[in-house]
Amino acid sequence: MHLVTSYEKARLGRMPERGNGVTTRDGQNVTIVHDKLRHEILRGRIPAGETSQAALARDLDVGRTPLREAIRMLQREGLVISEPNRRLRIAELSATDMEELYVMRVALEGVAIRITVPTLGSDGIAELEGLMAQMDHYMRSEDHTGFRGPHHAFHAVLVAGAGERVTSMIAQLFDHAERYRVNFGATRPEIWDQRRAEHRAIVDACAEVDAQLAVQRLVEHYGRTASLVFEGLGGDYDPQRLRVALGAIAPGSESTLLSV
Repeated sequence: MHLVTSYEKARLGRMPERGNGVTTRDGQNVTIVHDKLRHEILRGRIPAGETSQAALARDLDVGRTPLREAIRMLQREGLVISEPNRRLRIAELSATDMEELYVMRVALEGVAIRITVPTLGSDGIAELEGLMAQMDHYMRSEDHTGFRGPHHAFHAVLVAGAGERVTSMIAQLFDHAERYRVNFGATRPEIWDQRRAEHRAIVDACAEVDAQLAVQRLVEHYGRTASLVFEGLGGDYDPQRLRVALGAIAPGSESTLLSV
């Protein structure tokens, strides 16, 4: 499980910035409050739009002092917007933001998987197979909470060879993208067979130690995911920047956005 451990280290590597484990006068740990608030935002349990610190403190059952520090940290991540003399806002979900997220994911992960594939070996492939089985189990049981763990880990294994600075950024982008996937239908059980086939194609390319094919399959997977989310967002948005990014990293994959 070495590659997943590397991913977890990359995620934990951000924690010193998130309060250094400081406990406030009211006895609450800033990092714990930050993680709780971040989790609720990313899962869609705190909706986009205006809110108040008092309401958040009440709903999360946390103190105002650690909450203020947690909000400050989430501002740096772009999940919370706070301006003088205005109410606190949870960042809106928009087609423009979604497109920018996936431009970054395609660029970073397309390179990272190319670096990682030659290093996976039989242990890495076995790990991917095991995570595939877990994802399939949870999705067929319609257990979305259970699905998130192996899904995160699966994509983390694919990029772990790129180093902790890169994987830390990828992990953050993955989390932000999940906010869109959950809210706009990219994790529906009825489309799991197609999504499973896309993950299967990535694993097969990795097993063949074909880094270029793995890049192609991963980027096509993200193109199809983005298409589902854009469809859920509605409107007639044209993701031209994402189309360019797809074509640059994996020529031909831009066709996955033709229906958008």
